[in-house]
Amino acid sequence: MNSFGKRAQGERLERMQASPRWDGMGFRNMHPVLQGLRDTTVARPTLKDFFSSGGRRTPGGPLPVVDPREAWSRPIHSGLRATWLGHSTVLIEIDGHRVLTDPVWGARASPFRLVGPKRFHPVPLRLRQMPEVDVVVISHDHYDHLDYPTIRALARHSAVPFVTSLGVGAHLEAWGVAPERITELDWWESHRVPGTGLTITAAPSQHFSGRGLKDRNGTLWSSMVVSTDRHRVFFSGDTGLTTEYSLIRERLGPFDLVMLEVGAFHPSWGDIHLGPVNALQAHALLGGGAFLPVHWGTFGLAMHDWDDPAETLLELAGSQNTPLLMPRLGEAVEPAAQMPVTPWWRSVGQGAQAPERAATAPGVARELPWPLD
Repeated sequence: MNSFGKRAQGERLERMQASPRWDGMGFRNMHPVLQGLRDTTVARPTLKDFFSSGGRRTPGGPLPVVDPREAWSRPIHSGLRATWLGHSTVLIEIDGHRVLTDPVWGARASPFRLVGPKRFHPVPLRLRQMPEVDVVVISHDHYDHLDYPTIRALARHSAVPFVTSLGVGAHLEAWGVAPERITELDWWESHRVPGTGLTITAAPSQHFSGRGLKDRNGTLWSSMVVSTDRHRVFFSGDTGLTTEYSLIRERLGPFDLVMLEVGAFHPSWGDIHLGPVNALQAHALLGGGAFLPVHWGTFGLAMHDWDDPAETLLELAGSQNTPLLMPRLGEAVEPAAQMPVTPWWRSVGQGAQAPERAATAPGVARELPWPLD
């Protein structure tokens, strides 16, 4: 199936094998897992757990959504504005340029059209309604971050360049992105986007990669830093808690905006996902900055209640004086403004939901064909 992507070959593979993170068979995490981070007394969830009913893994009603286009037409007073479009997809407007992170417009985080986690809600606007962006940044190749139909659409209907982690370019090329539009980075490598003042730098994360049964860790995973002469933004991709964040702060900080993954966590996944509690620790290690949580509120990828990340963050951030940003989907925010948090998710219908609810949630089409528009 085309959605599985393609493995690297030739010069691309040779460059990957030259990385300090390559162990002969694939990429590996460099930093030891912190003691107590992964609860080995708790069994990892099984497929039965994912498909069984119980809890509130999906919303009981449609989420409030804002059409961001009117806000995007207004000037940015601080020079930096961010719009969360769902999961880890964020449009960053930074000093006159636009950066789109991990764009996912597809209906499922899955290689299949009819099986796999289904969106709780559509993206606030169609892909063809998006403004022109200067660069697309992709952290790693998991389905909820690297989306086949979205990449195919961007390949056909735009000339936008892509910056991503080592090896991921093989997937992009297989889906129609021209090689000259692709830049792949190892950790600590930087790329200056031609014709702009943007620099994209790949940095450490603690995760894994793969889209099939036989390509585990065949591509690199990274956090990404977007910077100009005036502003710096940190985007975690997916990661467990690692003290490498202190080194990132020293080498690439300070940050005006920090985007950290907070959803899809489990006690047995502490080495590969943050969750809200560890995200706050990661935020502190990075040296602070306005905190925009991502990787939640879009797909049911874990056992916890869909709004647990938001509630936990709201409770803990207040006691720690963390400058938290919790916008509605499509709501453009300027980190410098430091607006108070409104818990909009509490207005969404409650009630126990089975995972199948994600396939029939209000307002979500059975499929999202291209035009994804």
